[in-house]
Parts: sequence; C-alpha cells; structure tokens
Amino acid sequence: MGLKYSSVVDTPLDEVFAWHTRPGAISRLIPPWPPVQLEQEAGSVRDGRAVLRLPAGLRWVAAHQPGEYDPPHEFADALTSLPLSAVLPWRHTHKFDPAGQRATRVTDLVDTPLPARLLRPMFAYRHRQLADDLAVQARARELCPDPLAIAVTGSSGLIGTALTALLSTGGHRVIQLVRRPPRHAGERHWRPEDPAPDLLDGVDAVIHLAGASIAGRFTPGRKQEIHDSRIIPTRRLAELAAASAAPELAAATAAAPRLRAFVTASAIGIYGPDRGDEVLTETSARGDGFLADVVAGWEEATAPAARAGLRTVQVRTGIVQTPRGGMLRLLYPLFAAGLGGRLGSGRQWLSWIGLDDLLDIYLRAVTDPSLSGPVNAVAPGPVRNSGYTATLASLLHRPALLPVPGFGPRLLLGAEGAREIAEASQHVRPQRLTDAGHHFRHPELDAALRHMLGREPAIVPAIRVPADAG
Repeated sequence: MGLKYSSVVDTPLDEVFAWHTRPGAISRLIPPWPPVQLEQEAGSVRDGRAVLRLPAGLRWVAAHQPGEYDPPHEFADALTSLPLSAVLPWRHTHKFDPAGQRATRVTDLVDTPLPARLLRPMFAYRHRQLADDLAVQARARELCPDPLAIAVTGSSGLIGTALTALLSTGGHRVIQLVRRPPRHAGERHWRPEDPAPDLLDGVDAVIHLAGASIAGRFTPGRKQEIHDSRIIPTRRLAELAAASAAPELAAATAAAPRLRAFVTASAIGIYGPDRGDEVLTETSARGDGFLADVVAGWEEATAPAARAGLRTVQVRTGIVQTPRGGMLRLLYPLFAAGLGGRLGSGRQWLSWIGLDDLLDIYLRAVTDPSLSGPVNAVAPGPVRNSGYTATLASLLHRPALLPVPGFGPRLLLGAEGAREIAEASQHVRPQRLTDAGHHFRHPELDAALRHMLGREPAIVPAIRVPADAG
C-alpha cells in the first residue's frame, strides 16, 4: 500500500526546493481531473497548512510537519482533518537529493492504505508538471534573467489563476489588479474605465486577461457586454501603460522601473468563423462576423501603448483544453458516459491549445524582448472535429457514435452564437512562435489529453525514467 515515486529533473537542488516553497506551487501540482479545489495555500512548507475542498462539503487539511523540515532536502505533510483522517491515514514526505552537479532526484513517499495503482497517475502528473514548469522557467530566465513585477487583470479566472501560479513559482512578483477592495499587499484596486494614475507604479509588465465570457446566446445585451468589457478597459489600461512607459516619466522617477511589456488576451475569432481549409497565420487577413469585429477592436485598443514605444503583444488564443473549464469540461462527462460524437459533419477545423502551453506563451510574451504584435496561441497540430472526438473517445475507451445534429447548438446558442462558436472552423498555425523556436509541451492532441486527464503511463519519458514508480 502507499507509493514511492521518484524522478530526476534537470534543475539544481536549491532551485527545486525553492520552487516548492513559493506561492502557487500546490496549485501547479494539483491534477485537473479530480473534483478538488484549492481553498488555501500553506504559508510555509515548514509548519503551514494547505486546505483542499472536496465534494460533499469535505475538506482535506494537509498540515506540514516541523520535525521533518530539512531544507533543501525534505519536508512532509499529514492529513489532519476529520472525518477523513479517521478513516484514511495519509502522510506525504517530499524528498530532494542531488543527482549530479545540476540535477535533482525528486521522490514522493506516501504512507496510506490506498493502493499504488490509484495514486500513480496523480504523481506521474505532478512530476511531469514540475519538470515542465522548471524547464520553461529556465528558458524564460535565459531571455530575462531578472525577476519581474507583473500586474495581471482577470487573475481569479481559469487562465489567470493558473498563470499567476506559474509566474510566482518562477520567482516573479504578481500584482493582481482587482475590481473589489484589495485584501492583501499583492492586490491593487483597478477601475476598468478609470484606472488610478499610480496603478502601474513599480510594474515591469502588464498581462491583461479580463473580459466577459463569450459563452451563451448572442442577445443584443450580451453582445454589448462582450464588446464593452474588452474594448474600453483595454484602451484605458493601454493609455495608462503608455504614460507609465514614457521616457520623461522614467527619468523623473528613477527609483521605479520603467514598464517593459503590455500583453493582452486576444482570440483566433479575429479570423472569422469559417475560412475553409485556408491555413491562417498572424499575417492572414481578418475575417467577418461579430467576434472578428470585437477582436479587431480589442487589439486596436492596445495602440496607445504601442505608439508610446512600449512592446505590446496580443495573444490570439485558440480553444483552451482543460477539464477544469471550457470545451473539455463540457465534453468529458458526455464522452465518459459513451454519449459523445462529432458535431455535424465533423470536418470543421479545431485549433486548440493546452492550458499549460497557453501559460507558457504568456510567460514568453512578458520575458522575450523580441516578441511583439499578434501571436497565435494554438498548438502546432490542429485537428478536425471528427479527429478530436475520436481521440477523446479512444483515451476514455468509449465509442463516439452519436453525432450531434446541427440544430443542437442553435437551440442552446442561437443561430449567430452557433455559427461563431460551436460550428466555427479555423485552421490556425502558430507561425510567430514556430519561427521563434518556441517549445510546446504538448504539440499533439493525444499527448495533451493524456496528460490532463491522467491517462499517462506510470513511466513518464519527459522526466527521464523514474527510479521507482511503485
């Protein structure tokens, strides 16, 4: 019973241990497929407590054990919350040992009645996440050696929560721009239509993610909300960023760093809902339709920052894949029940991106001084809808025999919403990133879905070979 899982990462011992002590570490390591939510991070791996929220109102409280805190070699935690701790003893020891001059052996020892076969997918995921995060953060430091102060809007959303964790575990200081009153020193109050003049004081880079969801029927009121939540706040923030980056301001406030980068969310919706088999890159002409108009205006709203000489990047995001939200969250239970199938003809192109690969692109956008303008945040391997459904069904060992008729999405989204979202066909390529030699964690759909759904084999090649996976 229990588990021992060990692997080697190509990062020095001190840095691997330090990564685990930073805000966001537990968030980066929680697998996305179980119904678990992080309620509270441990303030310290020496004696802090992490709290996870489980179904049925249960809480998993992991209390770190001061007697087993031995930096940079070991820390441990134990389940202490009733009633779980009474029926499920759990003690987790995290061990770190040098494996050569610049590598570290990471070992997880779990003492519990649960069998290893149930735990192995979770720890395979954790070790891959750790290795991949350390690798992408090392590449980012080659581009930008100094830690940055990064202001983020939309930090409480699906992408923002994961991105702030990736940034903070990499040693960057995240400043969350929030619309409610700030609750701690890491937050600042942001008025989207009238940001305070000192909002970006001391900030090196801005990542602007905020905007109303496009899910739902395209009623006139909903369309206005989608438009206004993007255009006006982006323009106001870009104007403030332009002022913050002005050379004369930087000279007058020499103690404060000058803003280096203004990065905003965007979308491949700019290419229009149906371009057939045309391969679309960042230089392709924009398409037509409501979303194309919104995204074009969204990107144009960044112009004040660009005109001021500030490096601006628009991250044109594809269909984000994660079981925690979006398309995959909706489809996963249907396919798991054997009720999945292609949409309509299944020939429409799906330009997707794994959540972690999207986060890596944002990290590169703030750290790579050579990257500017629109960047297609999509995986190099787009698939047709029929290919997507076949891949997901195969991983879940289920049939995909029930095609969704065309009227289905129209009932839920209306004719315009169905055309622009559910039935959209866009064959988009990440040309700018490919030309820059960007590394994708999961360039192909099968590997991406395997990782985020816990369908990885026990031995994970990307982490080298685990010394003991069971």
